[in-house]
Amino acid sequence: MKIVIAPDSFKESLSAKDVAMAIKQGFSRYLPNAQYCCIPMADGGEGTVTSLVDATQGRFISTPVCSPLGKQVTAIWGLLGDNTTAVIEMAQASGLHLISSSQRDPNLTTSYGTGELINAALEMGVKKIILGLGGSATNDAGAGMMQALGLGLKDKFGTSLPFGGLALAQLHSIDITTLNPKLKNIEIEIACDVTNPLCGEKGASAIFGPQKGATKDDIAQLDNALHHFGTYLEKMTQRSLINIAGSGAAGGLALPLLAFTQATLSQGVELVANAVELEKQLIDADLVITGEGRMDSQSAQGKTPTGVALLAKKYHLPVIALVGGYLPDYDVVHQQGIDAVFSIVPGVSTLADALHNAQKNLSETAYNVARLYTTRHTSSCSVVDYTHSH
Repeated sequence: MKIVIAPDSFKESLSAKDVAMAIKQGFSRYLPNAQYCCIPMADGGEGTVTSLVDATQGRFISTPVCSPLGKQVTAIWGLLGDNTTAVIEMAQASGLHLISSSQRDPNLTTSYGTGELINAALEMGVKKIILGLGGSATNDAGAGMMQALGLGLKDKFGTSLPFGGLALAQLHSIDITTLNPKLKNIEIEIACDVTNPLCGEKGASAIFGPQKGATKDDIAQLDNALHHFGTYLEKMTQRSLINIAGSGAAGGLALPLLAFTQATLSQGVELVANAVELEKQLIDADLVITGEGRMDSQSAQGKTPTGVALLAKKYHLPVIALVGGYLPDYDVVHQQGIDAVFSIVPGVSTLADALHNAQKNLSETAYNVARLYTTRHTSSCSVVDYTHSH
């Protein structure tokens, strides 16, 4: 029996690799002779660098960069095994986890550090950059990133715009002559797991602004500022950009890359699945186990478990998801190829305890799933109706 284990990370608790190993440990207790194939997954967000570097025998690189509030932080990115492809998670430089909740202010936060990571990759001579979006603290439509890459953003007085999304309302001119020339011949693949446009009620500011600290007034002003930037870029490039699905991801980070480079948007989980050659392992598999920290209706929108499940269904494989918890609306994932979902928390628990005990709980749940799955294959059962017995 071949079992493919392809989970995402459990945020704030276990990496995707740790999740996969805990599941394998639980299954192995009951099925020690099965063949296990562990493939840590990601959807373009947290864990993407680790997943792709590990899968290709690449290497990790650390670079000092500017945080969302202008402080220096060390960001980790990866060079894949081909030595020509870089993989970058923008959250490493511009992520929400880098600033405390009391300091969150999308009017002022900048994606400058993400641009510094791209510069570092360009200096290494790479031919392709995979850029994972997600977990951003910024709502500046990638303006800070582009400033780091040399793009000049000026107000009506010819002064460079300060950091932050709100400043884009003052944009009067753009100077592309100072843009890093190495961007011209580079392929950029942007891994994205949402389809939101840049602006409007489903745009970057309205949907993702509140979690970054935006008030109702902030949202309206930021939306106007991003719309101003977007329309300027559309006029400048003679291209439709604002309503591209995914242009609102990570505070609009993809927008200027789509405008000024040969960038394309890809669904993150598909990109990662291709890079780690997941499908090749599914062809002769018998069972697929996936998982994530929390499952809800959003899990059906391009997240790792459903991405894995849809691929597995090409080969008519049963798919089971082990999750930290799930919300009442989770059951839409059954329409996306997931046959059963099991929460790993054994009883009433605080969040802190659930996070602390995740590895043990995951292994124990996997052990019981292995028993259940094996029972399904080794026993025939008949249902007796006692409701009409006398």
